Amino acid sequence: MEIYKVKKIRFSTALTAINKKYNSISVLRLLTIVLFFISSYYYLKTSDIIFVVASIVLFGAFVILMRIHSKLVFKKQVNQALFDINENEISYLERNKIPFENGQEFNDFNHPYAYDLDVFGEHSLFQNLNRTATFIGKKTLANQLLALASNNEIIRNQQAVKELSIKLDWRQEFLAFAKIGKDSQSNYETLLKWSTFNSTPLSKISVFISYFSPLLFLGFLIAYAVTSNFVFVSVLSYLFVFHLIVLGRFIKRIQSEIANSTNIDKTIHQYSLLLQKIEEETFQSEKLIGLQQKLVFKKEKASVHLKQLAGLFSKMDSISNFVTAIVFNGTFLFNLHVLQSLIQWKNDYAEALEEWLEVIGELELLNSLANMSYNNPEFVYPTLNTNFEIDFTDLSHPLLIEKTRIGNDVRFHPESFMILTGSNMSGKSTFLRSLGINMVLTGMGSSVCASQANVHPLPVLVSMRLSDSLSDSESYFFAEIKRLKQIMDELENRPAFVLLDEILRGTNSDDKRNGTIEVVKKVIGKKAIGAIATHDIEVCLTTNEYPAILTNKCFEVEIVNNDLHFDYKLRDGICKNRSATFLMKKMGVI
Repeated sequence: MEIYKVKKIRFSTALTAINKKYNSISVLRLLTIVLFFISSYYYLKTSDIIFVVASIVLFGAFVILMRIHSKLVFKKQVNQALFDINENEISYLERNKIPFENGQEFNDFNHPYAYDLDVFGEHSLFQNLNRTATFIGKKTLANQLLALASNNEIIRNQQAVKELSIKLDWRQEFLAFAKIGKDSQSNYETLLKWSTFNSTPLSKISVFISYFSPLLFLGFLIAYAVTSNFVFVSVLSYLFVFHLIVLGRFIKRIQSEIANSTNIDKTIHQYSLLLQKIEEETFQSEKLIGLQQKLVFKKEKASVHLKQLAGLFSKMDSISNFVTAIVFNGTFLFNLHVLQSLIQWKNDYAEALEEWLEVIGELELLNSLANMSYNNPEFVYPTLNTNFEIDFTDLSHPLLIEKTRIGNDVRFHPESFMILTGSNMSGKSTFLRSLGINMVLTGMGSSVCASQANVHPLPVLVSMRLSDSLSDSESYFFAEIKRLKQIMDELENRPAFVLLDEILRGTNSDDKRNGTIEVVKKVIGKKAIGAIATHDIEVCLTTNEYPAILTNKCFEVEIVNNDLHFDYKLRDGICKNRSATFLMKKMGVI
């Protein structure tokens, strides 16, 4: 946390200095433009050449100050974003708040584990991981949380995350550039829609007119300047009107080409800066080098192509200003030339655009995982195997406070399935979620909350927390049966890591016990690995039938000084202590 505090102070100091310079430049800029108008006024009044020179110098100074001002605005935005990034990390690590988007829009109640393991929503895994600022970054992180990568891809991701975790400055600058772009789903989808919109080239006659007629206009303008003959003015006026008529024939096409693209040039420009950051960095890992290589297209860097596209959309925005559009198009058919350039850009580079944006999304995903690894140096990267062996040493939930979380050692071989008992509040559900979350993190190439891990990555299937679906007239019990059917269907296709917590609560105790036992038998018969939590001791007796597959584990509770004491430590065997009767007597219920 100290590094974030140091960086916050540094960027605060830098912002103060930039603001002072920014204010000074603003005053000078105002002063130069005022003096420019004064000099122009006195030239018109006196015709003294010195005022012409003064006006030219002042206008040049104004242009230079405008450029300095623009650079300072950008520098100010970046430093403000960097200040906010470090302030957010401090606030997050101090447990004051989680100042990151929670990804609630990606929640899928039908997904095998998204809702049960709190992958999205307030205080979710996504919210704790999320260090993205573009829509594609957020979407890529969400998609990876919901899917299992191949072993090869997991290893490639691990290597990339390890490398990025030590590149703190680069990661924060990348995030800062993404933040000031103010990207949105609308901008992202508008750009992709534009790139796939069929744009046929202009006809040869249209191209000829777009070049010949403005040149003719320029020729007559020069002729008038030389001769002062008003005949040329008449010709110029006819050409001016002709250009507007020509443009009028293309207005609908121009509008369809740039539909809903207001200010999209700024988003594209920020994309180009992000790509430039990737292109210019030196990477060692295979994954990151591979992503860099995707950014070379037709022997040119992707950032260069995107800067060109941003410039074209910026120029096209002029058509929204009526006066500017009339002047520029009446003289040189400005927007027709920009339309030609946009169509040409699309034909040349559009096929690679989505892949370039996906590279940004991949980097934001990897940066998010690298940030978690950096903030939690005690986390480890699992070694992978293909022998259906899953071992965790000192396993805990990654979102729990480091000082208070309790780790447990767990092995899923030679026995592959665990029957877990324990009273309420003893830690069963938290333990199951710890297993599920760390399996999900393993499957995306992240570090995990353990001191050692050897894992065969598997799909995760969970039935822990379902909700009634009133809109579908569906009871909790029926929703649970559907989830169990979903799990069984998935197990028909391939082995998986299965977590079940107190299933079949909506029926009588005998039916629940018999049903649970049959589910356990069916699950292990399909070669699943995992655990089931239950309060029914008789379910634990199933281990006698399958001693090579099933094992009993428990969380105990002790009564110390007339109070319940939970140590949250996983033990061998079946839970012996009972807390319900004790609590009811203590609280006067019985």
